[in-house]
Parts: sequence; C-alpha cells; structure tokens
Amino acid sequence: MIKVTVSRGSLKNLKSGLLVMPFTAKELKKEAVRSFEVFGLDKGSLKDFKGKTGDALVVYSGGAKLKTPRVLLLGLGDAAEMEDFRKSAYTAAQQAKSLQVQSLVFDCSSITAWARNTGESGEMIAECIVDTILYGLYSFDRLKSGKLNKTKRKEKEEKAGLRELQIRVNAGGVKEVEDGARRGVIIADARNLARDLVNLPGNLLNAADIADAARKSAEKSGCKVTVFHKKEIEKLGMGGLVAVNKGSHSPPTFTILDYEPAGKPVATVALVGKGVTFDSGGISLKPANAMDEMKCDMAGAAAVIGGVEAAALLGLPLRIVGLIPATDNMPGGAAQKPGDVITTYSGITVEVGNTDAEGRLILADALAYAIKHYKPDAIVDLATLTGACIVALGYSVAGLFSNNDGFARKIYEAGKRSGEKVWQMPVWEEYDELIKSEVADVHNTGGKGAGSITAAKFLEKFIDGHKTWAHIDIAGPAFSAKSAKKNHGGTGFGVRLLIELLRAWR
Repeated sequence: MIKVTVSRGSLKNLKSGLLVMPFTAKELKKEAVRSFEVFGLDKGSLKDFKGKTGDALVVYSGGAKLKTPRVLLLGLGDAAEMEDFRKSAYTAAQQAKSLQVQSLVFDCSSITAWARNTGESGEMIAECIVDTILYGLYSFDRLKSGKLNKTKRKEKEEKAGLRELQIRVNAGGVKEVEDGARRGVIIADARNLARDLVNLPGNLLNAADIADAARKSAEKSGCKVTVFHKKEIEKLGMGGLVAVNKGSHSPPTFTILDYEPAGKPVATVALVGKGVTFDSGGISLKPANAMDEMKCDMAGAAAVIGGVEAAALLGLPLRIVGLIPATDNMPGGAAQKPGDVITTYSGITVEVGNTDAEGRLILADALAYAIKHYKPDAIVDLATLTGACIVALGYSVAGLFSNNDGFARKIYEAGKRSGEKVWQMPVWEEYDELIKSEVADVHNTGGKGAGSITAAKFLEKFIDGHKTWAHIDIAGPAFSAKSAKKNHGGTGFGVRLLIELLRAWR
C-alpha cells in the first residue's frame, strides 16, 4: 500500500529517493534555470532536456542543497491538456520503478498556472497525476514464487517498491490538491483492481471468484451485492448464460452490485459487464495461437466492478447498478452446439451459429434483466466482444455503438477527458438483415462483414426499445499483448471512462 500525502514544505527539506521537477517547454527558459541555481544543481544538465511531453532526465544532486539523491526533470510539453499530465506522470512512475526508489516527491508548485493553462481545476490535475503514478507503478507478480533464485528475489523485494508518494504544493493550494489526490487514489485502486482480475489465469478465476471479487469490492465501497447461482439462474430463465456454461465444470454466477447515494439520485444508470473468465470458443474452438490471452474475456466485468466501486467511494449522486453474468466457455460433451436454439431471459429465441459468439448471449440475459427490474435512465454494457472491432480500430480505441447520438456524444467526450478513447460506429437498420434466422427470432452471428456492428445489433434486440443504450466493445484496449511496448496484461480500460461519464451526468 502506497501512502499518498500532500506537503507544502520546502523542496530543500523534503527527503525522498526521487524528486520529480516538472517543467513545460516554456518554463525551461526561466523557471528551470532559476530552480537549478536555488538548489545548487548543475545547469549544464538542462542542455540535454527539451521539456517535451514525457521527456525525462535523471540528475544526481551530489553537493546540491537538497535532501534527495536524485532529481527527475520531467517534460510537460505545452501542458495544454490533461493528456500531457498523464503521459508525463506515467513516465515518472516508470522511472521510479526502474530506480527502485521507496519514496517520491512530485513538485506541483506550478499547479495553479497549469490549471489556468488547461482550463481545468488544480484538483483535477492533482487527481490525474496521482491516479496515473499509482497506475504506472502497478505490477502483477503475486503468482511468482521466487523459488528459482531466492536470494536475488529477497534482495529485490527489500529494495523495490514505492511506499510513499508526496505531492508538494504552495500553501494556498493544499486543500484543493488533497481532495484531488484522494480521488486519484480511489480511481487508481479501482483501475488496478480491474487489472488484477483480468491478469488472473482461468484456473484461478472462475465465475464464483468473480462474484467473490464483487462482494469484497462491495464491502469496501458500501454497495449492496446480490449473487445468483446456477439453480437460480436456471429458474430465472437465463437461457443465454446457461447455454454458454453447459460445457463447463464450473457453474455460472450472475452478480448485481447496487450503489445508492445518500440523497435522492439524479438518475439510475445500469452498467453491464461481460464476465467470460476464459473463452476457448466452445465447440467452435479458437485457434491455439494466443488462446492463453482469452483469460481477458472478463475485462468488461472487471471494469464494471471497478467502476461501481470508484463511483460509490467518490459519492456520486446517481444510483448505479452493475450487472455481471459470468461463466467460462468450454467445449465438452454437454456443451452447446452450432445450430442449437436457445430461449433467453427476455423470451427471445436465438439460433446459435457459432459458439464463439458467446459473450452476446450472456449479455442479452443481463441487459433484459437490468431493464425489467431497475428501469434505468441509461444502460451501458462493456465487453471484449469482437476481434472485428480490433481490425476496425486497433488496440488503443474502443468501439462505441448506441441508439442515442446525444448519449454517444457524452461517452465520446468522457473518453477524450479520461484518455480512454472511443469511436462511434453505425447501428443502422440495414444491419438487422445480417442477423436474421430462419428457425429462431435472431441469429447470434452475422457473417464475415461488419462483425462488431452485427454483434451490437444483436444486443440491441434485448433492450426492449430502451431509448438510451450504449455498447462499448473494449476488445482492443482491454489487454496489452506480449508484443506491446507497455506492460503486458490487463489495462483496466473502462473504469476511468465510466467515472468521467457518470460524474459529468446532466
């Protein structure tokens, strides 16, 4: 657990393993030189530092008037938007990890000027910096035993790991920055919770474990939690969830997190997350290459758990209901088969053309349940639903599908502000033709073309005409593959997006 504090003490007197001194490109000309003179640092170092967003240069203080052995010069570029602070704070976190420091001071003396330059509040900038640093420090190593080299691992554990993050501000900005830092901790914890869940392999995370994770989150945030087990799910008539689970040895769960604010809620929002804990493709078996990464097929569920937790701890004035259908998708003698016809919770029948199009089947039940029992003002589902969305948008942007352009615009803006970007795709009526079935109400696949769109059109059949629905396909940004430059594994994508959407509610 990293201790986060806000201090107004003199930089000369603050002890830490690393002092981060951020500068915009403009500030380098005057402010950086003045600071180096005051602290007795070598001004020659500035020749190697340009101040572009994310630029970093470590300077060893030596005989300088500082109680820290290292100074990290950090570039903010123009500091014109929040993304400048995210990129730079992430760089600072990576440097702290690399240097294995146990304490870090981040100088925010210029936060008032940064706020003025960006049009944001100092509180928001502080939140962004703290959230991003804690996110950047994340590592998933709980499954490493250390038995291959006990001595080396013990030494590394003793040295590595940041224990304290101090944000340094001028006297007048302490309260504002403290509030922002507190929110940053909440959001980072929720995002890293989502990453932990996604990074757990299928043999250590099944549907029951998803329900347990939701329970623990609810205990922390004060939410109500309800878990339906296999017999209850069958009794409810959730044919989609039951069908996907038929080939599994582990029973399904359907978990509901319910957050209600202290006062009258300004709206009720339902969040639905796909919780396929491992996706083999079922009878329509996936190729073996990279199938191990299909442990990430519950990233939508993880984002919903993290999002509801953060919203509750932030005290947002909405009622937020998170609904998580969970199972794995396995082949076997009892597994559903291509050609099967199932009856979903809504009563709508589905012809199963491909058992690897399973996520939409479990989401169909959860969407219908959410609308019937909670009558939300808006409903959003998040799912690692289609490889087709990765083909269309790549690995850094999620696909957005909605029957309400105004609502879609709000999600798009939330994506820009949060850094978790989405791009709207069409859900026009002509795509309905592609998912017609000759033997049932609807087919679960639509052929080779427009795969992410037909998946969204399928989900739209189960919202009972609701006027404010959005589907977010996070297949690309939810997981960083081994070949990617960033940390391998779950990204927690969706948590920050949801928080930005919910707290800007109008």
